[in-house]
Amino acid sequence: MSNMLSEALASADVVEAQLADTSNIEALAVKLAEAPRHVALTVARGSSDHAASYFASLTMSRIGVPVASLPMSVATLQQAPLRVAGQLAVAFSQSGKSPDLVGTMQALREAGAFTVAAVNAPGSPLADACEWHLPLLAGAELSVAATKSYIAMLSLSAIVIAHVQRDVELLNALKTLPDALRAAGKLDWSKAVDELKGVDRMIVIGRGLGLAIAQEAALKLKETSGIQAEAFSSAEVRHGPMELIDQDYPLLVFAPRGPEQAGLIQLASDMRARGARVLLAAPDDIGQADLPLAVTDHPALDPIAAILSFYVMAAGLAAARGRNPDAPRHLNKVTETH
Repeated sequence: MSNMLSEALASADVVEAQLADTSNIEALAVKLAEAPRHVALTVARGSSDHAASYFASLTMSRIGVPVASLPMSVATLQQAPLRVAGQLAVAFSQSGKSPDLVGTMQALREAGAFTVAAVNAPGSPLADACEWHLPLLAGAELSVAATKSYIAMLSLSAIVIAHVQRDVELLNALKTLPDALRAAGKLDWSKAVDELKGVDRMIVIGRGLGLAIAQEAALKLKETSGIQAEAFSSAEVRHGPMELIDQDYPLLVFAPRGPEQAGLIQLASDMRARGARVLLAAPDDIGQADLPLAVTDHPALDPIAAILSFYVMAAGLAAARGRNPDAPRHLNKVTETH
């Protein structure tokens, strides 16, 4: 078993550890309630930026605070006079070591932002640079391809928002998320391995909270299988990217529960009619689904279970393509950018 696969399957235990003691998160929720935040910023790269996308979508849809991803060069290279006093800035990172990430959070803190680090390395420079630290509790991650740390960022985001909202329904649903993840890790996505083992390029589609996992899936397909996969919202793909989709073009469509689901299913149907090779990932009650998705106790958590099912498939797909998912070519576990 690859490290990628074993670490992905360990994510249920990571979420259990996060839920075992939420006192730090509850204290953060109290801190955030002390003053209104008119905007929030996220700072991250790679898989961590895709986790930030989930955090942003969850925050905007449930709390109504606009969230923007801040290009780090604005703070580090351009040294822009950022007007962020009193606003929230959240960094997501597995290692917490990249100089531009650390430098950006230092600049934001100096400019008066309330800085929070969601990071897997407690003693990292990033954790030290921020006013508040939220440990991911994912433990050591050996595979270059991040899996359990990404899921830990998603679950941590949901835990934070649930406590900020004091949403009893979401808080109760989180208690059963570890079991839902264990079920998601056992779902049969072998059809995707069969369909994708010979492809060179494809599109991954999601929307709403599911766009974050489409972005992550596209990155992992590049990283572990060498497939030129690009992620788009189902709304965006109907514009310029539609030109790419013709006979036998491969599409992976994530359609978990939520207000976006009907449109995603319709897009999958339209693309099938065009002749595309569509893999529709959806719950069992969707008759035309090709790949099963686990249903959690709250629709906002369904994308977290969905990405675990994908990770298990991606590890198998890499092996089927003769690649080692733990050691992608030209990549290191820690990427240090400036």
